[in-house]
Amino acid sequence: MAARILIIEDNPANLELMRYLLNAHRYTIMSAVDGEQGVEIMRAELPDLILCDVHLPKLDGYGIIRQLKCDPAYDDIPLIAITAFAMVGDRDRMLAAGFDGYMPKPITPETFVAEVEAFLRPQLRSAGASSGTA
Repeated sequence: MAARILIIEDNPANLELMRYLLNAHRYTIMSAVDGEQGVEIMRAELPDLILCDVHLPKLDGYGIIRQLKCDPAYDDIPLIAITAFAMVGDRDRMLAAGFDGYMPKPITPETFVAEVEAFLRPQLRSAGASSGTA
């Protein structure tokens, strides 16, 4: 069974590209355009992985971390920062804040799914993506 992935992203073009790539590998995609909506979906749906922009309306990525990581019901869901902050030290700051991973924007379509899969338990990975087919 492929993973259920929540994408929290307020930029429509970025959201659509991530949805398209992950849908092509048969992942179940949920999406939110602001942090509050993302937390609501997270609590209702319990996704296997969350891809999260850091700068979001209503509740930023750091606020999402606080809500996710302080509750034992959600603290084992990997939360990956997807951000345009790609300067020296930004990755370390994101990880120190509590994100489980970091992916810089713009994403690279050719490698995006494989990068996402690195954060998933093996049994949740798409068979097509894991075998290296596109």
